[in-house]
Amino acid sequence: MDRYAEYRAVARDVGADALALVPGPNFARVMGKNFHSHERPMVVVVPVEGAPAAIVPNLELGSFELVNFEGEVFDWRDQDGYQDAFDALARHLPIRHLAVEGQVMRVFVHHALARAYKGLEIIDAEREISAIRLCKTPAEIAALEDAIRLSEAALEETLEQVRAGQTEKQVESLLIQALFRNGAEDLAFGPIVAAGDNSARPHASARADYQIRPGDALLFDWGGRHGGFAADITRTVFVGHATDEGQEVYDTVLRANLKGHEVTRPGATAHDVDDAVTSVLEASPFADRIRTKTGHGLGRDVHEAPYIMRGNHQKLTPGMVFTDEPGLYEIGKFGVRIEDDILVTEDGCRSLTTMSKELRVVG
Repeated sequence: MDRYAEYRAVARDVGADALALVPGPNFARVMGKNFHSHERPMVVVVPVEGAPAAIVPNLELGSFELVNFEGEVFDWRDQDGYQDAFDALARHLPIRHLAVEGQVMRVFVHHALARAYKGLEIIDAEREISAIRLCKTPAEIAALEDAIRLSEAALEETLEQVRAGQTEKQVESLLIQALFRNGAEDLAFGPIVAAGDNSARPHASARADYQIRPGDALLFDWGGRHGGFAADITRTVFVGHATDEGQEVYDTVLRANLKGHEVTRPGATAHDVDDAVTSVLEASPFADRIRTKTGHGLGRDVHEAPYIMRGNHQKLTPGMVFTDEPGLYEIGKFGVRIEDDILVTEDGCRSLTTMSKELRVVG
């Protein structure tokens, strides 16, 4: 079986002679091992026909041997620089049109390829390459569920320890420890732990100088990684008690979240889901607090296709996984977001997240 077959097909479809992969989700999917992007370029070039070739930093050769690579490897050392390796690649594998991951390949790698291949046309095939990962296999769904289960268990442990007077940073530390204690191989992303007015910032950073107060909304956006796949969940709780306004905003967001589950099915579009969810928020007294789209795809990347937003008429198909995360945010006051990870099934959808969404008071 040719593990590069789907990528060769993309290259052919976009009119390229070959396709280049750099460390990231597609690289990990093909190679079965994750390599980090840093100042040392690593590239695998897959031609439409024939064996691939790779540029690998010398210090990574020991790790790269583990992927059982089938083609020529051109390594380079820090003291010599990498351009000679790119030039050797060009002599070994002459091509004129190269498809690349436009959102992943860095500019200096692009330039090194252009210097090695005179007159090379570099084609941004991000959409076509990403489409390969749109529908998850049963094994990939199982890995996602493992990541989600351990992440939910970690938050449950954390919520039992939350008290007024703690700082956001202290709670963040509790959550991170709980994620690893429950089996996370890594963080999916730096978690968001935001209380009070900070919860109104959708991508807030935890503060070390703010002590959580009774009545605060406390928003958690978090996830662990397992088997190469990431969880991405949000729950908002209240500390000590919830105000009447907090209860009303929470109920509105929950209705919107549930509407997303209701309308998700094969054949519906990303636009349909976002329109239905956002319409619930727009019909509420809090329409001026809408700041984000409904969600995004989830898998090896925390943010990937499909993007659940108005204007995206991509049809949903079984195996797609995306987040349903409506929120309402009043700057200077508080915010509420509820986020589930949803799998599109043959006859509708299934929530991979199972943690309760009833309004919860802690501490």
